[in-house]
Amino acid sequence: MAAGPVLLVLLAASMVLPARDPLLNICMDAKHHKSKPGPEGKLHDQCSPWKDNACCTANTSSEAHKDQSYLYNFNWNHCGVMPPKCKRHFIQDTCLYECSPNLGPWIDQVDSTWRRERILHVPLCKEDCEEWWEDCRDSVTCKENWHKGWNWATGTNRCPWGSMCRPFSKVFPRPKDLCERIWSNSYKYTTERRGSGRCIQMWFDPAQGNPNVVVAKYFAWKKRSSPDGVEEVAAKRDQAVYALPWSVLVLLPLALVLVPEVARGCGSHGWGSL
Repeated sequence: MAAGPVLLVLLAASMVLPARDPLLNICMDAKHHKSKPGPEGKLHDQCSPWKDNACCTANTSSEAHKDQSYLYNFNWNHCGVMPPKCKRHFIQDTCLYECSPNLGPWIDQVDSTWRRERILHVPLCKEDCEEWWEDCRDSVTCKENWHKGWNWATGTNRCPWGSMCRPFSKVFPRPKDLCERIWSNSYKYTTERRGSGRCIQMWFDPAQGNPNVVVAKYFAWKKRSSPDGVEEVAAKRDQAVYALPWSVLVLLPLALVLVPEVARGCGSHGWGSL
């Protein structure tokens, strides 16, 4: 059999397959995220662990450390000055959200004016959640859910009328309450520990590698294994096919015709049963 049809089939097939796993090494479609992850040599301070492969830019990482940032016009000091030991957890939380390419299994579609995707039920490691709560328990806030319900009359978040500033330990009696409620269930409290490969770490030493890569792979596999997950991943792959260049789409019908001929000419070796 001539080599031309074989090469044509191989070319078309390679172009049809998505170039990347739809759940791994991706950036969500949100306000300040890059379209795809990549190296960023100068990420600022607490965002620096993601510098080798990040969904955030250097400017975004710098803004994440400011009390009054242009990112979302959100002020941590809405009930007085937030202590540094507490604030560092919120900065790290922002860095994870903006910079991590390992949140794909928990990306959820939203209908919002400022983002089309968010994270939902990210399994946070036990230590990360409990240290966050411990360092913030004496800090003060007036709201349980920081995603909504603020008074934005001045252009920045202020406590709604009639609300009272109270210690975090009163608003969030347990670490689970803080981690799950403050951002509308973006995170899920777990008893899994750092290094288990079963929970996302906000804090990690980049010299030891990014532990969240393995975690994302594990949960991507779990999601694919569930009936709902199979449908969702298939839909994302279909989107990748629809986005192919017109020249590739023109070749597809011809490739589909040639595939059976190639199989009869070369022998299947059992591939047809897969």
